[in-house]
Amino acid sequence: MSSKVAVVTGVGPGTGKAVVERFAVAGYEVAMIARSEQRLTEIASVTENAHAYVCDVTDELALDQALTEIETNMGAPSVVVHNAVGAERGTYLDVDPNKMRKAFEVNTMALLALAQRLVPKMEAAGSGALICTGNTSAYRGKAAFAGFAPTKAAQRILLESIARQSGPKGVHAAYVAIDAVIDLAWTREVFAGKPDEFFCQPKDIAEEVYRIAHQPPSAWSFESVIRPFGEVW
Repeated sequence: MSSKVAVVTGVGPGTGKAVVERFAVAGYEVAMIARSEQRLTEIASVTENAHAYVCDVTDELALDQALTEIETNMGAPSVVVHNAVGAERGTYLDVDPNKMRKAFEVNTMALLALAQRLVPKMEAAGSGALICTGNTSAYRGKAAFAGFAPTKAAQRILLESIARQSGPKGVHAAYVAIDAVIDLAWTREVFAGKPDEFFCQPKDIAEEVYRIAHQPPSAWSFESVIRPFGEVW
């Protein structure tokens, strides 16, 4: 178990899959965490060094078991990418409190669980990276995002607290905010007629995540904002 190990949560057909592929091609053994066994199996079948661990990140016992299996089978992770996302959009009058609570569990509480379990071991090793793929809702509360923005803001602030404590111990905690329409089948339908350059490519997001994970300690970034020129900001 001498290979580098990365953990990626929320592995779907877009950003998660691209992040897995980027780290795998760089020689990492990549543990993929998501709820869909079929999706993970399909990705693992065509991606060398990618391994499936079916788990809902909001289930603390299941997540702990998955992380134990990962460490037993692959070794201690040196990179963790929390890409799982819960989204409940709507104004404060419309939002379903239970769905917003679930989004908070995915975005923030799962990050806490990952950090508590894995970051101390990175600190002991003197190196490692904990990265969240986020959203610019973490910086602003638009009216229709009342159920989503607070959960992402809490995620970013939690990660900042982790960075302040773990950075001096060699662990790079960083937030990669994505202010873009990611190129997926459903976004192509929603934004039909938009030119190709309007869409942000998952592989390019993955490249930025990989770059952040491998920055030299003297020039670490805590925040990186991906914003194609077509975005209004």
